[in-house]
Amino acid sequence: MDNIKKYFGEVLTAKQLEQFEAMREVYAEWNAKINVISRKDFDSLYLKHVLHSLAIARVCRFEAGARILDVGCGGGFPSVPLAVMFPEAEITAVDSIGKKIKVVEEVSKAIGIGNLRAINARVEGVEGRFDYVVSRAVTDTATLMRWTWGKIERGEGKGSLPNGMLLLKGGDLAEELALARHKFDIYPIKNIFEEEFFAEKVVVYGRK
Repeated sequence: MDNIKKYFGEVLTAKQLEQFEAMREVYAEWNAKINVISRKDFDSLYLKHVLHSLAIARVCRFEAGARILDVGCGGGFPSVPLAVMFPEAEITAVDSIGKKIKVVEEVSKAIGIGNLRAINARVEGVEGRFDYVVSRAVTDTATLMRWTWGKIERGEGKGSLPNGMLLLKGGDLAEELALARHKFDIYPIKNIFEEEFFAEKVVVYGRK
């Protein structure tokens, strides 16, 4: 939690701070029932999951009414931290594994998130249009584009970047992004957060 206060303390309301602080206990409770975060990683919940998710918030600030689709949300990353950070955005979290969606629903309810809709489905079957697609380590970029590119509304949207994809990735992405056949901007997270964990991690942005 210290990391959240370190980078976002000046912009978070008292309610948002309470919601972030409540995440640890609620995730601990549900992770004991349904293992969505590895046991060895749980002590680093705020660094490896919450703060990592919020790297997207440093690259693109979502405005009121922004429609965001989190593909393969797992236990709710990046969708849950982003829903707390941007309470006026409309976030849809999708995963094909029902027990993961159950965790997202229960965590959201427990900490008072009102702007997140969780859907147990394959993303190809999700209806609607979105301003942004976000995702963390779900599949390669070309596949993700095939699944979701047609769901993204073209235009300036409701955020500090035009509509498009914001993906949390790591490692050498040259070949993967070349296969996607689209222009991407790379934002190294080490330029956003100083912790060693982020040394090789990036936010990949592709404009619609």
